Amino acid sequence: MFPLSIMLKSFIRCGSLTVIDHAGRAHVFRGTAASPAGPAPEVTMRLTDPSLYTKLFLNPELHAGEAYMDGRMSFPGSSLRDFLTLFSLNRQGLASFPAQRAFRRVSRLLRGFQQANPVGQATANVAHHYDIGNALYRLFLDDGMFYSCAYFRDEAESLEAAQINKCRLIAAKLRLRPRMEVLDIGSGWGGLAIYLAQVADVRVLGVTLSREQHELATARAEQAGLADRVRFELLDYRQLDRRFDRIVSVGMFEHVGVAHYDEFFSKMNDLLLDDGVMLLHSIGKMSPPSTTSPWLRKYIFPGAYAPALSEVLPCTERNRLWVTDLEFLRVHYALTLAHWQQRFEAHRAEIAALHDETFCRMWEFYLISAEQVFRTGAQQVFHMQLAKRRDAVPLTRDYIAEEHAALLAREAAMGLAGS
Repeated sequence: MFPLSIMLKSFIRCGSLTVIDHAGRAHVFRGTAASPAGPAPEVTMRLTDPSLYTKLFLNPELHAGEAYMDGRMSFPGSSLRDFLTLFSLNRQGLASFPAQRAFRRVSRLLRGFQQANPVGQATANVAHHYDIGNALYRLFLDDGMFYSCAYFRDEAESLEAAQINKCRLIAAKLRLRPRMEVLDIGSGWGGLAIYLAQVADVRVLGVTLSREQHELATARAEQAGLADRVRFELLDYRQLDRRFDRIVSVGMFEHVGVAHYDEFFSKMNDLLLDDGVMLLHSIGKMSPPSTTSPWLRKYIFPGAYAPALSEVLPCTERNRLWVTDLEFLRVHYALTLAHWQQRFEAHRAEIAALHDETFCRMWEFYLISAEQVFRTGAQQVFHMQLAKRRDAVPLTRDYIAEEHAALLAREAAMGLAGS
C-alpha cells in the first residue's frame, strides 16, 4: 500500500484506522495521543482501487472525497461520519507531513487564481451551487429556507427557532428604525429581508447572483404581502450606485475572494450613508491564512474561501471603515450543519430521485466534513459590525440587548415562529 502507508503512520495520532487494501489485506494505523474531544473513533476503510495509494498520498483532501463519491472508498462496520471525525481530529498530523506541507505551499501561490470572482465569473461560481434546483434545498433547510449559520440560544432549540434567533440578532445589531433603506447583499431565498421588513418596518433591496433564488425570493415577498417594501434584483453588488442606511450580508463574503476584499470594502464605503451601519456575517477561521479544500473548491463552492481575520481587518482599515463590534459564533454552525445533514438523510431517497446516488454521496461528504471542521477544526463564524463614523452606534453594547428584547416582543405580537 506504498506510499499511502508512510503518510498514514504520521497522520493517525489519536484513534485508529484499519485500511483494507484492494487485495483484502488489512493495515492498522493506531495513534497514541489522547483525543481533545472525547474518545477518538476506530475506523475501518476499504479501498478497491490501488491507484488511490498514490493519489491519497499526494492530495488526500481531493481524492478521499472523490473516492467516496464513486464508491472506491467505503467504511465496512464504520461510517463516513466516523472517518471524517477521525480525519478532523488528526488533521494536524496530516498538515505536518512533508509532502502535504509542500502541496500547501504550492496551493498558496495559486490562491489568486482559485479565488477569482470578477463580475461574470462570480455569477458562474454561484450558479454551480445555488442554481441546482430549489426543490433540493426545500428538503433539508428550515421553513424559512435560511442557508447560513443559525444562532442557538439553547442546543435543544429547533432549526426554525435558531434561524429566527439569527435574524433577530442581526436586526438588533443593525439598530433599525421604521422606513430605513436596507441593502441585503447575497439575499438568498429572501428570508432575512422578509423578516426585517415584517418586524422592523424597513424597506429592503436584496441582490443575488442566483436566478433560482431570485425567482423564489420574489414570489415569497409577494406571498407575504411585502412586494411594496421588499424587492430583489439579479445583480452583482458592485453594479449598485445608490446609498443605504443599513447594509447586511450573510454568507456571501465567503464567495468574494481575498484578492477582492479591498474592492468589497471600498464598495461598502460607497454604498453606506455617512451615519450608516453594516453587519457582515461570514465564515472565518482562528488559524493563519490558508486555502480552501481542493475537493470543496472543485465540487461544492468554486472560488470560495473562509478568511482569517488577519486578511480582513487590514482591508477595513485601508478603506476607512470602523469596526464597531465583533462577535464570534463558534459551534453554532456545527449544530446547524448537523440539522441539515439529518434532514438530508431523512429525504435521501427523494434527493436521489432528483439527482443521483453520486450527488447524494457528494453532499453527505460535504455536510458531514463541514460540521466536523466547526466542531474540531479551525472554522467559526464572525459578526463584524462596520460604520463610517465612530459614533454610528451607542458607546456600549447594551443597546443590542435592548433592541433584541424589543424585536422579540414584536415577534410575539405578530405570532412569528420562534418567538
